[in-house]
Amino acid sequence: MKILIVSTNYSPEITGIGKYSGEMATWLASEGNQVKVICAPPYYPEWKINENYSSWKYSKEIRDNLSVIRCPIWVPEKVSGCKRIIHLASFAIASFPVVFKQIFWHPDIVICIEPPIFNSVGALMTTKLCNAKSILHIQDFEINAAFDLGIIKSKRLKKTIFRFEKFLLKRFTKVSSISRSMMQLLNKKGVPASKQVMFPNWVDTQFISPREYSTYRRRLSIDHDKVVAMYSGNMGEKQGLDIIINAARNLPDITFVMCGSGSALSRLKAASTTLNNIIWLPLQPYENLCDFLNLADIHLLPQQAGAADLVMPSKLTGMLSSGTAVVATADVGTEIHNVIKDKGLAVKPGNTSEFISAIRHLADNPDLRATFGTNARIYAESFLNYESIMKKFYVELEAMLVKQRHTHNIAPKT
Repeated sequence: MKILIVSTNYSPEITGIGKYSGEMATWLASEGNQVKVICAPPYYPEWKINENYSSWKYSKEIRDNLSVIRCPIWVPEKVSGCKRIIHLASFAIASFPVVFKQIFWHPDIVICIEPPIFNSVGALMTTKLCNAKSILHIQDFEINAAFDLGIIKSKRLKKTIFRFEKFLLKRFTKVSSISRSMMQLLNKKGVPASKQVMFPNWVDTQFISPREYSTYRRRLSIDHDKVVAMYSGNMGEKQGLDIIINAARNLPDITFVMCGSGSALSRLKAASTTLNNIIWLPLQPYENLCDFLNLADIHLLPQQAGAADLVMPSKLTGMLSSGTAVVATADVGTEIHNVIKDKGLAVKPGNTSEFISAIRHLADNPDLRATFGTNARIYAESFLNYESIMKKFYVELEAMLVKQRHTHNIAPKT
């Protein structure tokens, strides 16, 4: 089949949405499908265009047996609510003619990745003109998160955007998302169960697995008996990473590793200048990811209050697959809290004392850490396996086309 994917973020980004869009497209192409991806040049999570790409030029490349068309995007040096909207809209506008032109390629299925919702307009128009099927895959309820976290505060704008979102959601053949709580939010947004598809994020459990020793201890000169608490991923405002700085200040005997980049990085570093138990690192090469994740005795997953059911952090899959205990901030009943149960400790978002106590408790109890780590690994193997999840999603794609051909009584395309 011919599959068109519209995703602002894409490979070679190694974290967040770009990672999953890239791996999805690669898998679909490996099954013999014709896959075309329309995306932006890589910029995340550094919020800086990769030196091998241009932010203002259109380009085309062949990667992993599929076609990739990159469209211009404006990337602000400092991210704010208003700038983020302009940033996302810039790609939607620049990519629109390229997406629209795909009517001549005549895709069978158009997959649009959210965020941002802006990309939906071009994807839906192309779908309609090609008589194709469409899927909106929601990795992050960006609109809800933006208002709930106070990134955007205008009530008038909120009402307008939610109306726009509802209008678009109705017009996709299917709407998929990555967690049960996010599927429940689709119910509240009026998406009927018959149109919903559960499509969780995954992890390559063969590549990322538990190891007894990480070479990073030697590289970073960390004693073998030192407890390491680690955060690795995007360092944005919605992660609520200040709580880790406060924990490091109160737990001087524990080594904290902060790996990644993002809009809050400079501020966080400035807040920790007096601390000597934090190691700051850039994102590590993907080929080193298993070794790096196994550096941690405790993985840290803070989130601001209100975010735990609007997003499902992509970094969590690797944490669990590495067989390491996790300390997260999430309210009881949220998706993250339910996943973390028996694999680590979850405390209330923003509660620094509880967060510190949870880290202290796991640091002092290696047997409990081991039990949580074993449970995490079992969960990853059972529910997060890359190949298994992609095969289930592919069945959904095939079923959509079978239904279309039956409805219109037409033969399959060749």
